[in-house]
Amino acid sequence: MDASADRQRGDQLCRDGRYAEAIEAYRKAAEGQEIPPADVCLKIARCHQHLGEHEHACRLLTRLVDAADTFTPWQAAAGLLEKIRASHEPPAKRRPRVALLGSYTTTQFAGMLRLAALRFGMAIDLYEAGFAQYRQEILDPGSGLYAFDPDFVILALHAGEAALPEYSRAPDDDVQAELERWRSLWRTLAKHGSARLIMHNFALPAESPMGHLAARLPGARLSMMHALNARLGEAAGGEVSIIDCERLSSLYGKRRWFDDRYWYLSRQAMTLDALPMLARHTAAVVAADLGLSRKCLVLDLDNTLWGGVIGEDGLSGIGLGAGPAGEAFVAFQHYVRLLKDRGVILAVCSKNNEADAREPFEKHPDMALSLEDIAMFVANWKPKSENIAHIASTLNIGLDALVFVDDNPAEREVIRQMLPEVEVITLPADPSGYVRAVDQSLLFEPASFTEEDAKKTEQYRARAEIARLEGESDSLEDFYASLQMKAVIAPFDALHLPRIVQLIGKTNQFNLTTRRHTLPQIQAFMNDADCVHLYLKLRDRFTDHGLVGLVIAKKDGEVLDIDTLLMSCRVIGRTAERAMMSELCKGARRLGCAAIRGTYVPSAKNAMVEGLFADLGFEPEGDAAADGERRWLYDLAGRGAIENRFIEVVSGDEEQAHDAA
Repeated sequence: MDASADRQRGDQLCRDGRYAEAIEAYRKAAEGQEIPPADVCLKIARCHQHLGEHEHACRLLTRLVDAADTFTPWQAAAGLLEKIRASHEPPAKRRPRVALLGSYTTTQFAGMLRLAALRFGMAIDLYEAGFAQYRQEILDPGSGLYAFDPDFVILALHAGEAALPEYSRAPDDDVQAELERWRSLWRTLAKHGSARLIMHNFALPAESPMGHLAARLPGARLSMMHALNARLGEAAGGEVSIIDCERLSSLYGKRRWFDDRYWYLSRQAMTLDALPMLARHTAAVVAADLGLSRKCLVLDLDNTLWGGVIGEDGLSGIGLGAGPAGEAFVAFQHYVRLLKDRGVILAVCSKNNEADAREPFEKHPDMALSLEDIAMFVANWKPKSENIAHIASTLNIGLDALVFVDDNPAEREVIRQMLPEVEVITLPADPSGYVRAVDQSLLFEPASFTEEDAKKTEQYRARAEIARLEGESDSLEDFYASLQMKAVIAPFDALHLPRIVQLIGKTNQFNLTTRRHTLPQIQAFMNDADCVHLYLKLRDRFTDHGLVGLVIAKKDGEVLDIDTLLMSCRVIGRTAERAMMSELCKGARRLGCAAIRGTYVPSAKNAMVEGLFADLGFEPEGDAAADGERRWLYDLAGRGAIENRFIEVVSGDEEQAHDAA
């Protein structure tokens, strides 16, 4: 029976209410296809929904996001998601509150944003403002926007909202005035709430009365709009996220992105088929701000980083550098290297003899990647699922931080089945498409770029070396002492804010409360005289780990109450938490506090710190709540400060002297 007949059989079984049998028929129709067709994903999802299997239905809807990029299937899937949400909360890692404010009709975009968000692990609670009411909502402290109290505000705009003339004799002044008009809205939003603003910049129409002259005429509106987009990005800094709609419209195709029929009929700023792309990119940026971007790219070697099989073809026989395919592999390596330079961890997982697998890195003149770029190199004949789990364990990151890239569809499917938390990218048959496949997955969307990001490979390679040293030490005390650890522990400051925001957004395992504070909230802590806020930067004899921990605590009478205590997984097991808590005790005494309260809020990822407060000498304060949340109290007056034995706390000046040396 062919796929069409299986679809028809599934449709008839659905009409008969035999949903379980229909699912099997639809699955048979999609046999042999790595990504099931969108219509099959939707049909199976509907069957699961009828059976009350809501999580399975949601999983199929996320597969549809990968299978389709046009309006009709997305619209149908968004409608089904709404039905599911009416009775069942979709499975998600984060549940942010998102307000959508637009200068055009956003109804269809809103539904697709929910669908795209689900693909990135988010179930969003959405507030949609009325048509073109964004200014009123932002300027009115009593508006529905502020009553909703969102975590994120998305400002969706079209080019007509920019108050710039068709031609200006003072273009720089006009662009600056328009920039200040938008920055004024940003400031008002920050004044009345703590939401993170995500702004769509202006997609510029292809038509211009000035023609090509506009490209060399600064006073032309088109030139001023390009300048405005650039200045919006510069002004946003770390405080506002920008969705580059001008880039997206160019990627999609200007003539296809803009369809004036939709504007005149329904005030829709772009063609409906462009909405899925906009929804995916917007959801990816929200996910990045929530710390849901992937951390590690796990790479196969043969026919992934080079053409051919190194163990059979030899160094001179692999395709790398010469000819179209060889150049495509080099281009892919260059792209991967840029990801690494931006902070993505690289690992190798290959079925190969290790000496053969390393040879191109060591000897081939056209290799763009070196062994120094790879945080962990695994080449053997064990199952890749086993090796990938080993990589995650050694680097001390979750499986859901990994992305696997392999040219072999069978290997990809094994990882999907055996390690469903690992994201697997479907590569095209032609290596010239590898860069686009990884880039357009949006799995590595960055929320920021900090000094620590640039050092990640060095830090994770050091982790593997430290793990080896730990195994060779006679005792934990000897191991800690051998690391020669030094830390800077200091109050938050403007210089370190981007990294602080990043760490709060993405730290899951060593995070006692998993509260996700935005930049305005962190700034409020910094301005509160009754608040102690400290970051920790750590280095040892192997590497400088950078800013890896922080604590925020507020005075509550004679008790200092810890709001946030977290640490990067890179330095778990080094006693860095004791160093931070020792300094927190000093802050508590400065505020006249006799005790410190800690709260543990269980999550799917932070079970490892359930006993932390007990280990630090805290006593339980009352019974645990039904959801496992528990409070602990440390008697600072009676017990004295928490001891830090193994980490030398140094000043920022000493750290700078070390860096200079």
